[in-house]
Amino acid sequence: QLPLVESGGGLVQPGGSLRLSCAAYAFGLAFHRSGWFRQAPGKEREGVACMGHGGTNYTTSVKGRFTIGVDYAKNTVWLQMNSLKPEDTAVYYCAADGPHAFPQASLSSHDYRYWGQGTQVTVSS
Repeated sequence: QLPLVESGGGLVQPGGSLRLSCAAYAFGLAFHRSGWFRQAPGKEREGVACMGHGGTNYTTSVKGRFTIGVDYAKNTVWLQMNSLKPEDTAVYYCAADGPHAFPQASLSSHDYRYWGQGTQVTVSS
């Protein structure tokens, strides 16, 4: 069993919305930083959204369109994606790291120990 398992990817038209979920099975998400990353074909993996003790952070291209959150009761990280664009097409990965007393949000993949297997998001008409 992978420590993190994503769901919710799929095909959506430009301007549409998707909500990704990531269930943590090996640990509780409290005192962990959480993040969503994506990797498009031929491109490096990039941090999209992250959440930690101090709040949230987003890469510039998704600010105002994507929202990250954690449901501690369900031990799940989610990513609400609105106003999707073709350039958002990628495999999306969730990640977590901890426990830390005060986990800081980070968009760097080097700051995460646990990863999911990825879910494909395709934005196309």
